[in-house]
Amino acid sequence: MRFGRSGATDRAPGSLARRRERWFYLLIAPWLVGLLLFEGGPLLAVVAMAFADWPFPAPARFVGLGNFGALAGDARFLRSLANSAYYAGGVVPLGLALGLALALLLRRPRPGVRLFRTIVFLPAVLSGVAMALLWGWVFNPRFGLANGLLAQVGVAGPAWLYSETWAMPTLILLGLWGAGINMVVYLAALDAVPTELYEAAQLDGAGRWWRFRHVSWPLVSPVTFYLAVVNFVGAFQVFTPTYVLTGGGPNDATLTLPLYLYQSAFTYGRLGYGAALAVVLLACVGLLTLVQFRLLERRVFYLGSG
Repeated sequence: MRFGRSGATDRAPGSLARRRERWFYLLIAPWLVGLLLFEGGPLLAVVAMAFADWPFPAPARFVGLGNFGALAGDARFLRSLANSAYYAGGVVPLGLALGLALALLLRRPRPGVRLFRTIVFLPAVLSGVAMALLWGWVFNPRFGLANGLLAQVGVAGPAWLYSETWAMPTLILLGLWGAGINMVVYLAALDAVPTELYEAAQLDGAGRWWRFRHVSWPLVSPVTFYLAVVNFVGAFQVFTPTYVLTGGGPNDATLTLPLYLYQSAFTYGRLGYGAALAVVLLACVGLLTLVQFRLLERRVFYLGSG
């Protein structure tokens, strides 16, 4: 009997773990069902539609790889892909640098620092459409605030969003408006750096720049890697400012891949072609993420990894 009670006792922890595991799956079941229905289902539907010609409201017709073959000869598709890469290549590095600079500037407790942090983060919770309209007024070439300020110092401002040369750089500048999210993440990463490392570096005679270069930067590199991946994915999906402010113009200078997808599916009524563009966008984002993992992960320093 004593041996039997001991065996039962030995099995109790495993039984408790199995019960907890069952409760875990039971509690996340609503989320899993929602994920499969509202994420996985539409994704499979889009992939299926990419192999069909569906000029809505006419019935769909299977065309195989016809939509993807048409993409290769579509000059607007190639332009939109190049524009998306241009936008991402501009806004992501600048956004990371600005977020880190703001975090370093607003890290130390000073009078009013909490207010400034809130102000910098505020764009993340504001309406994208409302902010796009506000920036449209700021960069209006005739009566906008930007050219008004430049005129005060004797500089003739450009046409901004109405110029084929300046339209995309202006959108990149608008994209930096959301750098407050990067700032908050960097603030958390900097606060997690052990203070004894700074003290040891200071005792060795390291100045402020060298403490940043050899202590702060290596220890925030995992966060930088994470933000780079997330920001690039978001940049390739930019839609609101191009749709609201430029509509892809002038002369397709700001036509991004998500905007061209929207136009193909809902403006021109080519749902199958729009679905093919969505599949290509998904593939581009996945490939870009894979490349970042290949190139950047080896440069990431993890504390305690040796």
